[in-house]
Amino acid sequence: MFEPFSRGYYVGRLYVEPSADGRTTMCKRQHEQLNEALYTDGEGVERLDRPLVIKVGDSHLPVHGQEGVPADTLSVPERLLEAASVRNPPTLREVLLAKGDRASQLLAYAGCG
Repeated sequence: MFEPFSRGYYVGRLYVEPSADGRTTMCKRQHEQLNEALYTDGEGVERLDRPLVIKVGDSHLPVHGQEGVPADTLSVPERLLEAASVRNPPTLREVLLAKGDRASQLLAYAGCG
């Protein structure tokens, strides 16, 4: 789903659609798989619900896993779609997924980590 892009990001393509609530979400199973692959080190008990950070357009969004969101889909609150330059959703978009260290920086900067 994602492949290396730079020192701080992976690149992939997701369908971006409006969400019904105020959070940015994706398929819970995929969220947990990405969390495990990118943010854990295999030692001890580790959380798999840590927000991922996905960049859509110019916007960095903390992303949570949620049941009911289709696979390969990013649900974004409508108020954030315009800021992320998403027109006529749902649309297939290239997005950037922050690697672990970069995600930690971005979440701390936003007051989420």
